[in-house]
Amino acid sequence: MAASANATPVLFDRALLRVRQDRARRQGEVTFLLDRIAEDMADRIGAVTRDFADVADIWTSGDMFRAPLADRFKSVARVALDSDSEKLQLKPESLDLAVSALALQFVNDLPGVLAQIRRALRPDGLLLAAFPGGDTLTELRQSFAAAEAECEGGVSPRVAPFADLRDIGHLLQRAGLALPVTDVDRVVVRYDDAFALMRDIRGMGATNILVERRRTPTRRATMLRMAQIYAERFADPDGRIRATFDIVWLSAWAPHDSQPKPLRPGSAKASLEAAVKREKK
Repeated sequence: MAASANATPVLFDRALLRVRQDRARRQGEVTFLLDRIAEDMADRIGAVTRDFADVADIWTSGDMFRAPLADRFKSVARVALDSDSEKLQLKPESLDLAVSALALQFVNDLPGVLAQIRRALRPDGLLLAAFPGGDTLTELRQSFAAAEAECEGGVSPRVAPFADLRDIGHLLQRAGLALPVTDVDRVVVRYDDAFALMRDIRGMGATNILVERRRTPTRRATMLRMAQIYAERFADPDGRIRATFDIVWLSAWAPHDSQPKPLRPGSAKASLEAAVKREKK
C-alpha cells in the first residue's frame, strides 16, 4: 500500500537504535556528553524559581537523574524507548516537568512528540531538553564525504541531519508551547585519530541508524582515506584531531494565565511616530 502524502517520513530505524544502545550499555557506555548535560540540567532546573513535583525523563539512554537532582522531585518516571512506536504513554496534564537528553535527534515525528509532551504537561509545566544539533560531527561528515567522493565516486548518508535553532523554536510554538528559548553549548573534544572518535560514537549507541544508510561494509581504503583527510583538515599542531558536538538546549512552557503575553495589535498607549519625534527635539 502506498504511503499517504501526509505521512511522516521515516528517517530512523528506531529498532536498530535500541539494539545499539543496549550493546553500548553492555560493553561500557561512553557518557561524557550525558554527564555534562546532567550537570547542566541540574543547574538549569535549579535556576527556575518554582517547584516541580511530577517529572518524566523521556527516552534518555542512561541515568541522568542522579542524587541529589532526583531527590528534588516527588516522582520521576522514566519513559523507555519503544522501538515500534513514538507514542508516549503519559496521561494528560500529569507532569510538572518533562526532560530529555540525547534522544530527540532520533525522532521521526518530532512535531508529534512535542505535541504529546505539551498535552502531558500541566499548565505552567516545563519542557527542558538537550540533543545534538547544528555543526555536530561536521568534521567527520566532511571527511567521509570527501573520502567517498574520491574513492567510490559517490556519497552515502552516514550522519543524521541536525535541526537548527530557528527550526526548533518554530516546532515548539507549533506544538502549542509558550515562551520558547533555545541555545547551544559547543563542546570540542580531541582524539588521537578518527577511529578513536568513531569508537566513542559506538560507545554512545549513536552510530548510523538512518533507514537509507549504506548496508554494505565501507571499503578499507575509504576508511583509511577518511582518517587521512580528517587529520589533514582538522588536526591541531600536536597531531590530535578535533570533533565538534553542538548540544542544542530547548525549553518551553505549557501555557498559563500567569505567563507574559504579547500586546494585542493596536493596544499600545504610545505611538512609535510620537516617540521618534520626541527624540528629534
